[in-house]
Amino acid sequence: MNLELFITKRLIKGASHKISISAPIIKIAIAAIAIGIVMMLIAIATSAGLQRKIREKVAAFNGHIQISNYDNNNSEVSTVPVSTQQDFYPEFKDVEGIAHVQAVATKPGIIRMEDTFEGMIAKGVGRDYNWSYFEEYLVDGRLPDYYGDLNDEVLISRLMANRLQLKVGDTFSAIFLREGDPSKMPNNRRFKVVGIYDSGFDEFDAQYVFVDIRHIQRMNRWEADQVGNFEVFLEDFDQIDQKSAEIYNKTLSNLDTRDIKSKYFQIFEWIGLFDFNVALIIGIMIIVGGINMVTALLVLILERTQMIGILKALGAQNWSIRKVFLYNAAYLIGIGLFWGNVIGLGILLLQQKYRFLTFPNPEEYYIDYIPVYINPMAILLLNLGVMLLCLLMLLLPSYAITKITPVKAIKFE
Repeated sequence: MNLELFITKRLIKGASHKISISAPIIKIAIAAIAIGIVMMLIAIATSAGLQRKIREKVAAFNGHIQISNYDNNNSEVSTVPVSTQQDFYPEFKDVEGIAHVQAVATKPGIIRMEDTFEGMIAKGVGRDYNWSYFEEYLVDGRLPDYYGDLNDEVLISRLMANRLQLKVGDTFSAIFLREGDPSKMPNNRRFKVVGIYDSGFDEFDAQYVFVDIRHIQRMNRWEADQVGNFEVFLEDFDQIDQKSAEIYNKTLSNLDTRDIKSKYFQIFEWIGLFDFNVALIIGIMIIVGGINMVTALLVLILERTQMIGILKALGAQNWSIRKVFLYNAAYLIGIGLFWGNVIGLGILLLQQKYRFLTFPNPEEYYIDYIPVYINPMAILLLNLGVMLLCLLMLLLPSYAITKITPVKAIKFE
């Protein structure tokens, strides 16, 4: 082994010598590995970041799992109330991995202004509502405060505020049909805008106005312990299928559960395609980097033909000589991986902090900047995988060493 390492060092030193034929080819191979790992890191981090960001936005408006009365028929509007006197509320102790449970209610209405009007869905929330998701989306004003007495504060989207020419501090009238008897005079409520949010998700921003849930309870003539449905947040989104089944089994027979993956399956099927694109990029980059390393190895073998002949004449086995060249190739791949990780992670960390890379068409991706999520385990596995696959690709060209005979090699010029 000491002899192999010694020869490997001599190979590396010789490859970097000024008059070495293989030196520029090896530099190109190292650069190809570095560029490839940069591209793979960016693809993985941006894909994961975009998936997580879109999931967070959908969950901000719906929770990860919704529990409602079967009679609502998966409707966006709460028509049949559910009692808050449940074993899973306010804490879901029978199922592990539940981060939060909150009670909400929805009711369609119309915002009426002097010159225009706009349809909307009033989402009633109470003191148990988790506002942490919306703190990031708040662009003006503050979040409503529903901890005290019933009040008229609302949170409205920037999209709807622009359409209605509303700003923080303005008031507006909203009309709601009476539940169960649309022929009667509608309910009229006066609200005050205290905050404006912008999630970038026009599908939601164009509909939802956040109000005190007690308004909806009064208009629907519900009791204080009756709500439209419950929104459940999970600690780990990747367990949503398993937890949805567990929650369904732990709730009463008249209650239904529905997760956001099934409710918005088109969105989640779309972001699921990102994984295929990332796999395709990784495959192409590994092939390109591997081909460059194969070329470098073959040139290195041809350049060291005399040395190979001498080693064979001294009794060295083919596999021992092949290992020398594979060690050298692994060293060169390692250099490429090192610089690729330095450059790639540097770009990702800068993007994570300064968000200088943006989408030209943010409405198609529901976000204006390119989000980044750095997973250390994924980066480690990527580097190990690239190293292993490249070395496996080099096994075949290293077989050329077995075809070199000592007599011809020593005479080789």
